[in-house]
Amino acid sequence: MTDWANYALSFAYYYPLFMAYVWMIGAIYYRFHWENVGGKSYLEPPTLKEYPGVSILLPCYNEGDLARETIERLFEQTYPDFEVIAVNDGSSDHTKEVLDELDKEFPNLRVVHLETNQGKAMAMNMAAMLSKHELLVGIDGDAILEKHAVHWLVSHFVNDGGSRVGAVTGNPRVRNRSTLLGKIQVGEFSSIIGLIKRAQRIYGRVFTVSGVVSAFRKSAMHRIGYWTTDMVTEDIDVSWRLQLNHWDVRYEPNALCWILMPETFAGLWKQRLRWAQGGMEVFKRYAKKLFQVRSRRMWLVAFEYITSVVWSYLAASIIILWALGKFVTLPEPFYIETIIPGWNGVVLAITCLLQFAVSLAIDARYDRGLGKYYYWMIWYPLAYWLVNVITVVAAVPRALLRVEGKRATWKSPDRGI
Repeated sequence: MTDWANYALSFAYYYPLFMAYVWMIGAIYYRFHWENVGGKSYLEPPTLKEYPGVSILLPCYNEGDLARETIERLFEQTYPDFEVIAVNDGSSDHTKEVLDELDKEFPNLRVVHLETNQGKAMAMNMAAMLSKHELLVGIDGDAILEKHAVHWLVSHFVNDGGSRVGAVTGNPRVRNRSTLLGKIQVGEFSSIIGLIKRAQRIYGRVFTVSGVVSAFRKSAMHRIGYWTTDMVTEDIDVSWRLQLNHWDVRYEPNALCWILMPETFAGLWKQRLRWAQGGMEVFKRYAKKLFQVRSRRMWLVAFEYITSVVWSYLAASIIILWALGKFVTLPEPFYIETIIPGWNGVVLAITCLLQFAVSLAIDARYDRGLGKYYYWMIWYPLAYWLVNVITVVAAVPRALLRVEGKRATWKSPDRGI
């Protein structure tokens, strides 16, 4: 095997190994530094210095079957002062009728109907313009917010050090767990997404808030121009713009939100392709600003992202060259003898299971019964690393070639079985 192949395989194996330990160490530090202050748990939200009003923004597109449950659960929030603004973004189902019925039942609910599908970002902007309060909480129209979630989100804005907080991202938990993909995603949201957000919070910047549950300071949003309507992933975009504008973005694991995720490979592919494309679109748009010294706190997040993209292309190249080598004679520098890992593959597998164990131990307080999904995670590398590699490879050219300024509308996602 050539030196090039050895270097490529070494990077392909050791990059995820290195990042796994970065995420684990960061998450463990976060757990003991911030997550257990005063011994509080999500059942005991902290006492706040004040309780400012909150506007909950609820964009809806074809949520006729789910909007009632979402809104009824919203009005079970224990936070004392909030309103809900539901925006029907040109739905083609019976969302309009459901929202109109709910509007009569809940005095603090306001409903807005858009004639055509304008996209989630436009729906969020419309709701923000109509909101009465400085603090905004955005959730998806098919999500279920835990009853103390708003209380926990608001705590970051009003307690010590909250004046520079521009956004707080909550803790999405998968609620449809009937298939293998559903079970794997339960572990993924703990072992990958939860660990990454904790670790990123330690070194200062978060790649993205969760579009399904996040809180924002309206004055911060006003400074950056609210949500951008031409980005595929408005959550990644708003996260970068807030932080490039020197606002802090925090993670609140106690702010639980139960979500529906794809349980088919077709649905998973569309979701992950959109996520991958959105990340590259954001990097493309703000790359020049990243090189400014004032943006130095974003450098680690940007470097981690670009390294992951390079890793995805390298991993795809290794697989393709290895497969081609079975059928045609390749020049020596491009010949990959095997992709079957040796001892380093065993170390990587053990690290993967260790990462899952650490994450499940941390998240067990929020999501009971996680232990029974631990052994399903053995399928994670095969099911998700491969999907993520392929989606990144496919998404980067889509993002680079996409014309800026084109409105990003949305379609009904795969919500599982």
